[in-house]
Amino acid sequence: MEEKGRAMTIEPLLLTTARVGTFQGDAPLTNASGFFFARDDRLFLVTSRHVLSDAATGHCPDRIEIELHIDAENMTKSTGFSMLLYEDGKSVWRQGLDAGGEIDVAAIEIERQALPESTVYRAFTPAHLCGEFDTVEVGSSLLILGFPLGFHDTLHHMPVARQGVVASSFGLRFQGEGYFLTDARTHRGASGAPVVARVPALEARQGDLPWTLLGVHSARLDVGRDLQQDEALGLNCAWYADILLPLTE
Repeated sequence: MEEKGRAMTIEPLLLTTARVGTFQGDAPLTNASGFFFARDDRLFLVTSRHVLSDAATGHCPDRIEIELHIDAENMTKSTGFSMLLYEDGKSVWRQGLDAGGEIDVAAIEIERQALPESTVYRAFTPAHLCGEFDTVEVGSSLLILGFPLGFHDTLHHMPVARQGVVASSFGLRFQGEGYFLTDARTHRGASGAPVVARVPALEARQGDLPWTLLGVHSARLDVGRDLQQDEALGLNCAWYADILLPLTE
């Protein structure tokens, strides 16, 4: 497991997730969520692909900025860390594809040497991926950890968690796509948040970060409905986290 610095009394799960701001030059565009994923000696930030580029809405930032903790003894201290999204006109992030088409997940490699020496974070690793789909059942409890509408603990720079359940058969691609459904109250700004659960059968390999990374929260799912009579479904798409293995090869 990845750790740079040690934050006392802070739940490790809270240090996996960072607030993401998108920019066009110096102009702020949107807020979103992202999380750290480490593989071998490499470190990535994972978020939704539409956070980095969304042709349908004309959203095309040229850089992102994440908020980092920089003092293990004082969580009120943080700094912004900027990453360019294009180099020589080409995108630097990796976008997911599978048999069903494009996947709304992207990973961008973080240059470790550029991080402040005192940076405090935790990262998921391949050991936190599920792999065994029959260990998670429909109705299983889960958390979505992120920054809905940009809301968070602004003093300590911590994300908030929304509770939900797995709302479709886990491991069975919903409508043939590479995602499953969750039933949780979510908002804009949570795109790119990690979807995690406690899976006792897998905790032995996860050390002191005993959470299984099930997916990457993408967006709310809705259907055509009578806006006067019918409430929103309250369901969300979460792309299976195993896409991170090919993305980080």
